[in-house]
Amino acid sequence: MNTQVKEVVLIVLTDGFADWEASYVSAEINKPDSKYIIKTVAIDKEPKVSMGGLQVLPHYSLNEFASITSVAMLIIPGGTGWRERQNQQLSGLVKNCFQNKIPIAAICDATTFLGNNGFLDNHKHTGNTLPYLKQGAPHYRGEAYYVNAQSVSDSFLITANGSAAIEFSKHILEKLGILEGEQLEQWYDIYKKGYLPA
Repeated sequence: MNTQVKEVVLIVLTDGFADWEASYVSAEINKPDSKYIIKTVAIDKEPKVSMGGLQVLPHYSLNEFASITSVAMLIIPGGTGWRERQNQQLSGLVKNCFQNKIPIAAICDATTFLGNNGFLDNHKHTGNTLPYLKQGAPHYRGEAYYVNAQSVSDSFLITANGSAAIEFSKHILEKLGILEGEQLEQWYDIYKKGYLPA
């Protein structure tokens, strides 16, 4: 019997979260032989319904989740809920991760949420185009650090645009040390290009 205590990779859920954006990588992270386990957190314990209609019951509410130092990474999918007022309280969780240098990975409109809360002001990052980011995040001041790329990994911060779930996943797998080198490139090629040419 495996009694290894696994490190938690925490995925943030909101109503309207983009279910596919963390799916590729969560399946790899959560494999039985992985040293990590996926857990989910939301503003409360009510079921969250994804853009695809999947109903997910969070493991933790913000109030229940106290030990940020036990987290190996925070993954924040995009979706339709990031401009809603109630979800802004999740910025406290992100701030704690920043203060403790815990890796954070955000994709699509989750990058807009980060930008509006000042988390992109001093790190290289990307999002759903610079004009989109500036329009959706009036408090964003990180234009000098914006990179026009599918996914960007800078220190403990990973960001990606909404069409980059595979590139986003590749950066996460690399950061967590789950796949490296040729293994990582093979994984990326399979999911990006398929087994056979289209």
